[in-house]
Amino acid sequence: MSKLYRYGGVAASVILIAIGLASIYMGIDGRDQVRSDLAREQIVGTPDSTIPGQTVDTGSEAKAFADVMRKHTLEITGGQTYSQMGRFLDESGKPTADEGAAAKDPETGAPVENPARNVWISSTAFQTALNTAYFAESVATFVLVVGAALVLVGIGLLVLTVRLLARPAAAAARGGRQAAPASAG
Repeated sequence: MSKLYRYGGVAASVILIAIGLASIYMGIDGRDQVRSDLAREQIVGTPDSTIPGQTVDTGSEAKAFADVMRKHTLEITGGQTYSQMGRFLDESGKPTADEGAAAKDPETGAPVENPARNVWISSTAFQTALNTAYFAESVATFVLVVGAALVLVGIGLLVLTVRLLARPAAAAARGGRQAAPASAG
């Protein structure tokens, strides 16, 4: 039975180490992918951001840029989110939710839409992409750390398996004899 435990422990160790190494590879690859995709976009932090003039090429920089974008978008919309803005503009250019009160486009006769809502939609889409990059890099980092932990656990299990299960075999090879206790005398 001891051999079964030893081989099972060794197999489990090898599997943990292999999964750990694969996770480390995937974590590093994931971080590199996020960073190369961000760098390809050539986004540069605005002067009022926490990363002024800096190229956005990491997840944390993407999050910082998304935060400043939200601030700018709220400035454009007068502090209102998409759901708080009127869908249309009235004759004086003020937002309204009432289609009947909306100004009419002279060419089409359709109600004039509130352009601030379109700004909000575009900005939110870009912010979501940037925040997704931050999340993806965070997940990749987590996978990398978990992979390292799995490798360490696998190595630890392998050491325990080889050392602890080898002891009974060594004792049996000696014939189960132990040194006689010293007599007091």
